[in-house]
Parts: sequence; C-alpha cells; structure tokens
Amino acid sequence: MSKSVKVRDVFIGEGLPKICVSLIGRTVQELREEAALLKELPIDIIEWRSDYFSEVDEIGSVTEALHLIRNTIGNIPLLFTFRTAKEGGERSIEKEAYFHLNKNMVETGLIDLLDIELFTEEDAMKEVIKLAHSHQIAVILSNHDFEKTPSKEEIISRLQKAQQLGADIPKIAVMPQSVKDVLTLLDATATMKEIAADLPIVTMSMGGKGAVSRMAGEIFGSAITFASAKKASAPGQIPIEELKNILTILHKSLSYS
Repeated sequence: MSKSVKVRDVFIGEGLPKICVSLIGRTVQELREEAALLKELPIDIIEWRSDYFSEVDEIGSVTEALHLIRNTIGNIPLLFTFRTAKEGGERSIEKEAYFHLNKNMVETGLIDLLDIELFTEEDAMKEVIKLAHSHQIAVILSNHDFEKTPSKEEIISRLQKAQQLGADIPKIAVMPQSVKDVLTLLDATATMKEIAADLPIVTMSMGGKGAVSRMAGEIFGSAITFASAKKASAPGQIPIEELKNILTILHKSLSYS
C-alpha cells in the first residue's frame, strides 16, 4: 500500500482516488465565480492553472488572485500549477520567470501543493522543492506527452526520476494512439505502485480512449484523477458528478474481491 500524503484533511494515496478540478479563469472575476462554484461540488482538490490567467506576468496580481481563491475555497486543498506550452499549457515562459513565479507562490503560504514540470532545469527545480518542503507544501513533479505513449519502461523511468528528485507525488500524463497504449499506461502504473510503495503516484492516459484510466486509479494505483466542471483543462476529463459515481461503484466492488 502506497504511503499517503496528507494535505489539510485529505489523504492522497488512501481510499478512492482524489478528484481534482482546475480553475482556468482568465480574469479575477472569472476566477471568483469558478472558485465559488467549485467550493460547492464534491471534489477533493482544486488546482489553479495560472497559465490561463491574463495577468500571470505580474507577481502582485497573481498573489492577489491567490488570496481571493484561498479565501473563497476555504479548507479545500489548493494546487498551484503553471503549465508551460511545451507540456500542453496555455503559454510559454522563460525558465527564470517560471521558477520566480513558483517560489513567490510558495512563500505566500496560501497553497498546499505545487506542480513543477519534471523536464526543466534540475538545480532550480531542487531549490524550489526544498523551499516548498520548508513551507510544508507537497510537490508534484509532472510530465505530459501530448503526442504519444512512451514504452512501459520509459513511463516507469520518468516516474522514478521524479521520485529521486524529491517529488512527494510523481505524475505522468500521456496520449494514446491505440487501446494498447492505454494498457501500457495502466500496466506501468501497476508496476510503479509495486516498486514505489512509499509514495502515491498519479498517471493518466488522455483523450477519449484513455478515459478509463481516469476511472480505474484505485485498481491500478493512481492516487489523483482530474475532472471537469464546465470546461476541461485537458483532453478526456470526465464531468465531476459522473466521475464521482464511477469511483464509488468501483470502490464498493473492490470490497467484494
């Protein structure tokens, strides 16, 4: 059984996969409305995808928006993410600006989890991880491949690399070109769960073919699944209520095995 990561009142890695939904508002008003909506829904984690925010270049504006989000969502764990264009995000960013933004958000003390992309400057990454941990913030080291599904060995290698660099939660998302690609991702997930039993992992196969991977995390070993409220932030996300029902059904079925 993987070791869980406690974030506020949520234990990531225990029981049902935790449902995460992204805030993708481009303005403060849109973020205010989204956050108020998400607070009332049956979700476990809220992710702020700051790469959607029109004023993300201004640290002061990002900090103000973060205060607004935190005050709106109450005790729901908050994940801060700037997803770069090279990994499927909304915009490009210089490495220095990327790490400057993430460091500043850590230092606010308003976030609970931080997403850092695995394939970036290693020394700067380690510095941010150390800073996050000093503020009791859990770190997700993530990798996204929107073109293909790597081999099982490569998927496991990337997750292990994240683990070795100090991730609390390694994450990978891949794009399937066939049903066999989805099976590759699920097989890699199950194997990684066995060989890295001391921490939770997050994996997903994107798009319509990969939707099953968002539902079957408890069986194969993925601890967080991403759902959509109004608009999906990644291909293949399932609406919250539908996903919650599916996760609950699978969880009950496992009790009979």
